[in-house]
Amino acid sequence: MSTKATQGAVPQKKPVVAIVTMFFIFAMISFVTNMAAPFGNIWGYRYEWAGMAGNLMNFLAYLFMGIPAGNMLIKYGYKKTALIALAVGAIGLGIQLLSSVVGADIIVIDGKTPTTLNLFIYLLGALVCGFCVCMLNTVVNPMLNLLGGGGNRGNQLVQMGGSFNSMAATATPLLVGMLIGNLTAKTSMSEVAPLVVTGIVIFILSFIIISLVKIQEPQAQLSKVKYEHSPLAFRHCMLGVIAIFLYVGIEIGIPGELNAWISNKFKFEGAAAVAGSLAALYWLMMLIGRVLSSAISGKVSPRTQMITVSSVAIILVLIAIFLPEKITFTSPAIESLDIKSGQVPMKCLFLFLCGLCTSVMWGGIFNLATEGLGKYTAKASGIFMMMVVGGGIMPYIQDWIGRSFGYINSYWLVVAMLVYILYYSLYGSKNVNKDIPVGEEPFDLRDL
Repeated sequence: MSTKATQGAVPQKKPVVAIVTMFFIFAMISFVTNMAAPFGNIWGYRYEWAGMAGNLMNFLAYLFMGIPAGNMLIKYGYKKTALIALAVGAIGLGIQLLSSVVGADIIVIDGKTPTTLNLFIYLLGALVCGFCVCMLNTVVNPMLNLLGGGGNRGNQLVQMGGSFNSMAATATPLLVGMLIGNLTAKTSMSEVAPLVVTGIVIFILSFIIISLVKIQEPQAQLSKVKYEHSPLAFRHCMLGVIAIFLYVGIEIGIPGELNAWISNKFKFEGAAAVAGSLAALYWLMMLIGRVLSSAISGKVSPRTQMITVSSVAIILVLIAIFLPEKITFTSPAIESLDIKSGQVPMKCLFLFLCGLCTSVMWGGIFNLATEGLGKYTAKASGIFMMMVVGGGIMPYIQDWIGRSFGYINSYWLVVAMLVYILYYSLYGSKNVNKDIPVGEEPFDLRDL
């Protein structure tokens, strides 16, 4: 109990600065992550295998950095971990910038296809940026949950942070598109160099600002705490780890396969642009969903939200699978592209509407899986970050299904993953291990 609160002599500061800082970091995560796909278009135009390679490198970084990031959180605290992540992010973007000027004329032969060295420099930069966003994610999610005091309020802050994340997700590909213009065989990373430089500057400024901001370390004392168990000893945490793995696969797979389907199956002029606009609508739906969730999360529990959105998402995907392809529609976004053959199957409408549902899932699963973990929260966060690799693995499997058995049939995998998340929301998220000691609350909000 806070002595100052007991005396009533000094009014307590609310953790506003810390919360705003975490919101800003949430946006930076999306800014870096969402560079990978549009940048991949540059490389994919020359090398078919390289289109999603940068995205894959981003997600592979989580597999290697998830646990170390959680350990860093315990050893160094939230602020120092964030500063290290920002420095790594600036280096990663610097390597990507280097790929625009180094190695363009150096040829590496893999036996069949000549590949320029600067592609591999870019992929290295993407991997380093993946380390950055993994560390930032490890910081921001538990910090917001703890600053909100857990429960509904903690989930509300995570959803509000997600709104900033979605805004950056929407802006980044638009900025890349403006810089690239028309994609041709001559398009290179030098075209997007201004955006990369801007990202480096933002990281440097963020480093300076955060280094000057005083952030109370809610779990600073945990470096001295003994951990008798693993977070996975809690059933609801272990099942939540699986749910996160599948969720990220759903989030990336739905718009990714939608883009591939329209781009490859429909041959009218501008099909790729239409596919891109539909994928953008999905991310816009995620932004709307997170804003709505932020407004209601203080009153509606994460479990109730998760049960609702997972059920609705299953229905939407099933409709998309069974709806006849001959039923079409034209969206305002497609009309704005001035494409005469812009009519696309109505199936797409139900797929991008899934963004309203997936927008809630990250924060909801994280909140449910870490509720009641106490001192084990930071370690659990590292494990969760490791499982974000699902965003690279599951879409790859879905894409293989799509190319082998039909793009729409690949969404049966999405249905299966959604069914698991519904199960987790209904039953798997219940804490049945309350007999495991978790220590005292890591901090008192009135001391912040």
